Amino acid sequence: LIYRFSLKDDDTGDQDSSAVPREEKSDAENSSIPNSNGRRKTISPGAGEHPLQYNYTFWYSRRTPSRPANTQSYEQNIRQIGTVASVEQFWKFYSHLVRPGDLTGHSDFHLFKEGIKPMWEDEANKNGGKWIIRLRKGLASRFWENIILAMLGEQFMVGEEICGVVVSIRFQEDILSIWNKTANDQVTTSRIRDTLRRVLNLPPNTIMEYKTHNDSLKDNSSFRNTKITL
Repeated sequence: LIYRFSLKDDDTGDQDSSAVPREEKSDAENSSIPNSNGRRKTISPGAGEHPLQYNYTFWYSRRTPSRPANTQSYEQNIRQIGTVASVEQFWKFYSHLVRPGDLTGHSDFHLFKEGIKPMWEDEANKNGGKWIIRLRKGLASRFWENIILAMLGEQFMVGEEICGVVVSIRFQEDILSIWNKTANDQVTTSRIRDTLRRVLNLPPNTIMEYKTHNDSLKDNSSFRNTKITL
């Protein structure tokens, strides 16, 4: 029996705090539990497993669009749901997750390097930005898996520049984004863009948008007022 994470809303529209199967918790979920001295356990690859170059943490967030968004409410609403350190741990954990295409409302999955919060203000993100690809409904699950595998497989070839990826489920469209550390490094951002086109097999006329996190802080928006690239 495969258990999927419960990501249902309660009656108030807020996210249920239980985002893991009740029957059992894998090492990935247990990695986020503080130990006796208050520090979080560091997860490691198991014996015989294939280590990832970096540990990665899954996050989930959901909000009611009618409610005003600010940094404090966003930070309170985002939930860390597990960390993986090997290929085997990733697939075990990923197989339990609800697919993005099955989410409803204003929901986001984030997969970021361990230690980096999916927030504009995070030390690793504050000078960076993100590429944005808008998807018609029905494509999110496949594109999310493809971009995750490209990131975990180090296909972007930009050193430590990649911070993480996000899939954002919205009412009329879904949005895929990849965050990098240095927004003003045009060589790096161009390489990320070109790799995205290749690994996602995007048509040549696909519109891609870039937005710095500094601009997002100024207008309190993730996806408005972007720079469009063909």
